[in-house]
Formats: sequence, C-alpha cells, structure tokens
Amino acid sequence: MVRVLAAGDFHGNSIFARQLADKAVKENVELILLCGDIVESQGEHKIGIIAPFVDAGKKVLLVTGNHDGFVTGDLLAEIYGIKHVHGQALRYGDVGIVGCSGANCGWDALEEEEIFSTLRNGTKKISYLSKKIFMTHIFPKDSLMDKMSHSALPGSTGLLKAIKELKPDILFCSHAHEAEGVEEIIGNTRVICVGRQGKVLDI
Repeated sequence: MVRVLAAGDFHGNSIFARQLADKAVKENVELILLCGDIVESQGEHKIGIIAPFVDAGKKVLLVTGNHDGFVTGDLLAEIYGIKHVHGQALRYGDVGIVGCSGANCGWDALEEEEIFSTLRNGTKKISYLSKKIFMTHIFPKDSLMDKMSHSALPGSTGLLKAIKELKPDILFCSHAHEAEGVEEIIGNTRVICVGRQGKVLDI
C-alpha cells in the first residue's frame, strides 16, 4: 500500500504548493501526484512551485495540462529531479501508475485516440500488478466533471474509452475547477477530480 497526495490546477500559485507539502508531511504521504496546470503558461518556471515537495523529501510524479504543456513537464522534471510520467508506467510496490499529459485542448492538445493509446500502451507494461492507477489532467466524457465543467472544456472520449476497456482501479484528474473534490464510479474505476486542495489516499 502506498499513501499518495494527488493535486492539480495550481496555475503558478506557490502558496498552494507549500500548503500541500505541509499536508503531505503531516499525513505521512509517500508519493505526490501532480495532475497538470501546475504553472500558467508553457515553458514557465515558477520558483517554489515544486521545491516544497522536494524539500520535504517526497517523491513527485507529474503530468502536464492544457496550460503548462509538455515542455514545462520536462523542464520541471530536469530542475527538480522528479518524473514527468507522460506515456510511462511506474511501479511502487504492487501499484502501477500510468500517466498521460495534456488534454483535448490548449497547449500540446492530443487527439482522443492519442489519449487512449498512451494509456493503453502504459497499462500493458503494468498488467501483472494488482492495482492500476491513471493520472491525467483531462477528465472523462459524460462524467460528473464533464457535466459540471464549462462547456468550452469538454471531457475526453479517449479517456472514457480507456477507463471502460483498461479498467484502472483509480483515475486521478483535474482540469474541471468547478468539480474539485468530486468523486464517482465509472465502470470499475473510482474517478477523482483532485484540484488544488488535493486528495490523500491509501492505494
């Protein structure tokens, strides 16, 4: 079992990063999962946005969103020695974590089939593990998040397809600010919109 803190949508506000790092220490979190829109614009590096987690001795995985883009994910990973997990599958004990950066809009927008294939290919690498976790920025089509979000930010049909076919245990996502903290079950998957307040969970 791994205790994680999942969060997203900081949009460059380092105050939230410091608050979440304090929460991670207080609740003995082992792993930080950041679900995109960590900064406000592609290529931007905000001093202090990742440092609090690293200074607290926590492992950090991130995917990027429609605001920050792939370049930012690689930049933050290089600066702080953390992992940008787009297209990767990582193992922590009996837990496999698959990441997909980007969204179906904004910087580095992905086609729906790209979202699905990225998650499918990652899942193949951890198929032997008993627990499978997805971390994305985008939320699935026809979810509660989709219904609550602004119409200009549609949910992902590719992600919905991945949930139904690949059956991860948990999906951590963000993107829908109005749906922060919302949870639902889609098929066999617990879907959690984490937002900038974050969610601590034993997985």
